[in-house]
Order: sequence, then C-alpha cells, then structure tokens
Amino acid sequence: MRHTPYVGSGPYCYANSFAMLLGERAPSTAVIEVTTGGPFGMQLIGGRTVFFDAYGWNPELGFDQALAAIGWRSAVSRGGTADEALARLAGAAATGPVWVGPLEMGHLRHHPEMTGPIGADHYVVVLDVADDRVLVHDPHGYPYAQVPVDDFLAAWRAETVDYGEPYTMRTDFRQVAEVSDAEAIRSIVPTAIRRLAMEAEVAMPPGSLGNGEAAERVAQLIEAGAGGGLREHLIYFAIRVGARRLGDTADCLLRAGYAEAAGIAALQARLVGSMQYPMVVGDLPAAAAALRELAPTYDRLRAALG
Repeated sequence: MRHTPYVGSGPYCYANSFAMLLGERAPSTAVIEVTTGGPFGMQLIGGRTVFFDAYGWNPELGFDQALAAIGWRSAVSRGGTADEALARLAGAAATGPVWVGPLEMGHLRHHPEMTGPIGADHYVVVLDVADDRVLVHDPHGYPYAQVPVDDFLAAWRAETVDYGEPYTMRTDFRQVAEVSDAEAIRSIVPTAIRRLAMEAEVAMPPGSLGNGEAAERVAQLIEAGAGGGLREHLIYFAIRVGARRLGDTADCLLRAGYAEAAGIAALQARLVGSMQYPMVVGDLPAAAAALRELAPTYDRLRAALG
C-alpha cells in the first residue's frame, strides 16, 4: 500500500510549540518530531504504561538534539520557587514568546473536563503574563487561551509528570546554521540506531520492556481486557501520536534517502493506526494481532538504517 503523508490534528504539542517559536524559518513539525529520536522504538514503562516511542526516551532527552539537528539553539532555565519562576517568565514574555513545559495538562482547565492532575505532559507558548492570568497559545487547539496564574503554576510545577524539572522554559531561540531537512534527518540516524538497540540513557523501572517484547506484552494486556486505564490511554493519546509520529518518520526517512527504512516505518504507522477502531469498539483480539505484527519491525528498521 502506498504511504500518504498525514496532515491534520493530533497531540504534537512540543513540536508545534517549537514551530511557533522558530517562525517562518521553522522546518516542518514532522522534521522537528523525528529529530528528537522519539519515534525509533516502543516502550512499556514499569509494565503498565505504553508509548510508541523509543525505550528509555522522554521528550526532554530529545529537545537539544532536535534543535542542533535543524541548526538552532535556545537558552533553558528551570527550577527555583514559584514566585521566582513566574517573575522569570514575565520578564521573558515581555520581550517575546516563551516555550514552556512540561506542564501537567490536568491543571489546565481551559481543556474541557480537566479538573486535576492526570499524569499527562504538555507544552505551550506563553505570550503574556499579567497579575491574574497567563496568556498562551496552546497547540492542543486553543489559541490565545487565558490560564489563571495559580492553575498555570500548578501545571508548570509538573509534580505528576514523570520526567523533567519544575518551571522549565526556553527562550532566545536563534538559528546558527542553514540545514536542509534531509541533512537534519541524516544527522540523527546514528541516534535512531542506538534507540532501536534500546540503549537507554535513564534507569528504567522494574517490569519495563522495549520494542518487540513490549509489543507482545501489551498485546497480552489488551487480550486480558485492557484495564487499569490502558484502553483510554491508547485511544486518546498513544495510538494517535504514535501513528502520526511513525508516518512522519516514513516521510522524513524517504526524503533523506532511506527508502527501505521508510517503508518499514510506514508499515509501523499503519499497524499502530489500525488499532484505534478495534480498541474503541472493543475488538481486543484485532488490536492485539496488530501489535504482534508490529513486534518484529523494530529489528527490521534497525537493520535497514545500519
């Protein structure tokens, strides 16, 4: 089947936020996303939480790599007290937009039905800070959203996000090199190979699995009923972002001259995307079968890149 690039909505919050900050010189969000190294693998964290991204990877590990690959730099600040962080943010926003995150999405009540922490990370662009509210472009579909300061600080503290540090923001984005999309993708292929080899940079909790083993275990969990929030996590987030990210990986690898690897990534995208309907309607055996077909593709992708 021919691979057709996807254009549409989806949970691409940090890539969209980077694109807003980089402006007219930004590469596509596909290139930004793929250069983080995230798409190259699958992980089951602690035997409970599944993501269609590289074993031992989290977004914070990929940001500087992505910016370097596309020829950009930024200044990062983090930590301190809430008052110090808010003052730092207000000062930065007075001179231009600020990239902020991770945030705990559950504290952002302009998202319908959000009333408290849900353990979901998020990223936004802050436009202005006033005494009682923070004005943001929220790439989840909420331009010019006004967030009460207390809610924003609770979200920015990110106590229920399992990576990163409180009050992290990026400013002073500057282009330091002209880099083509193909050059950017080729530059991260060695990282992609390491990710597919499951060379984690962080300690993983007991019960964690990667790639084919993760796919098989998640298939078993789905066959057992997909309880404990697994079904909801898959249908509202993991499948959506996973399929889009893998489709973008196929597009980028083809552009960079890796035709065989692009075909494998396109297959991965189709398999992950094919899980959405059966997971929603309860056809759990079909979703599990897709995962078992997905399992051997990670070794194939690594071989095609190496």
